[in-house]
Amino acid sequence: MTKDKNFPMKWSLALLAIATATFGCDAQSAVRSTGPAKVEVRQTDGRWQLYVNQKPFYIKGAGLEFGDQEKLAAAGGNSFRTWRTENGRESGQEVLDRAQKNGLYVTMGLEVSRERHGFDYGDTNAVARQLAEIKTEVLKYKDHPALLIWDIGNELNLNSKDPRVWDAVNDISKMIHQVDPNHPTTTSLAGISKGLVDEIKRRAPDLDLLCIQSYADIVNLPRNLPGTGWTGPYIVTEWGATGHWECGKTSWGAPIENDSTVKAENYQKRYEIAIASDHKQCLGSYVFLWGQKQERTPTWYGMFLPTGEATETVDVLQYLWTGRWPEFRSPQLKSFTLDGKTAPQSVKLNPEQSYPAKILAKSPSNSPLTYNWEIMEESGAQSTGGDFEAPPQRLPGLVTAGVAGEATIKAPTKPGAYRLFAYVLDAHGKAAHANIPFYVEAKPSTVALRP
Repeated sequence: MTKDKNFPMKWSLALLAIATATFGCDAQSAVRSTGPAKVEVRQTDGRWQLYVNQKPFYIKGAGLEFGDQEKLAAAGGNSFRTWRTENGRESGQEVLDRAQKNGLYVTMGLEVSRERHGFDYGDTNAVARQLAEIKTEVLKYKDHPALLIWDIGNELNLNSKDPRVWDAVNDISKMIHQVDPNHPTTTSLAGISKGLVDEIKRRAPDLDLLCIQSYADIVNLPRNLPGTGWTGPYIVTEWGATGHWECGKTSWGAPIENDSTVKAENYQKRYEIAIASDHKQCLGSYVFLWGQKQERTPTWYGMFLPTGEATETVDVLQYLWTGRWPEFRSPQLKSFTLDGKTAPQSVKLNPEQSYPAKILAKSPSNSPLTYNWEIMEESGAQSTGGDFEAPPQRLPGLVTAGVAGEATIKAPTKPGAYRLFAYVLDAHGKAAHANIPFYVEAKPSTVALRP
């Protein structure tokens, strides 16, 4: 991997050495076979530390809902977080049982209704019903050996104006502490600010720690956190790719996604700057996302392709968690062009005309590479906070593959915004990906001349 000039390998190894010395083998504490884990947050000599069954535990984790737990454990992860107890495919019991089998602890999400989805925290009856429903979930899973922390709601501050949501969070936390003395409580925030911290301190003092979610801006957390007034423990529960709201855009407003190699470089840099560097308050992190989801594109936030191949970010996480690179490294990208242009050059094409595309890749493992191509309509989604998005329409039959890494695409007939995706696959279940937004312009109108 090409390293950022500001982060030489010597510095990366130094950070890993500090983390290993600080957290040692206890970070991989075995999950009990029976009975709940006793999880505590303690402050010693000005430093906050998570303990599981009396042993220090540093979270090396990922957000995982439908991803592969076994691959997470194999890469050196020791925990994952969910956003709800029941994900629609597996029950909370199945998720926790599988985690225990894999030696993983779970920060279990509790679904809390959001104001931006229409919930009214002034409706005392609705708030009471929600509390009762959540209590049922807590009672169901509180004694599972793989349970680590209760995470009460996700980004409840996003597009929210009613501070009474934190009263409800505090009541949920108090309820949990009454029925479950073994697990801390927290809530995951979209960013962090002094006003937000002040509100939570005032209205939700029962929480044991806070969780912060930030993407490209995570590198500013060490500088900004002191100004928020939060001196307690925290976990970074979402971080990873540059957000689609943080990146450059084409002339018609399409967000420009980084390719998988640039993403891997960013993941490493962001972890080293914002997470590994804080030995006083940070209890670890959950990278987003160990799996795949559609959010603006099918590849933007997931560390795996829709077809299951692992990308270079998985290699980076294994290195950051264990100090060892995997035996077979993912393909790495050098460049990607459409009609000789890159994504920031705002590629515009004429309908039904043919254009060359070329992607340059290499395999550090010297594996033979195969190339897949796909054109999709540009997503029109305007969702926020990771809400569900339908995948854009795929347009088959418009790409003719040539020699390795080259193809000819035929621009769609209909004017509008599209994306060309390129996938580079090796023989070891690893992959690289990139995409270029392009715009098909309308044919110029022709005006008939009078004879």
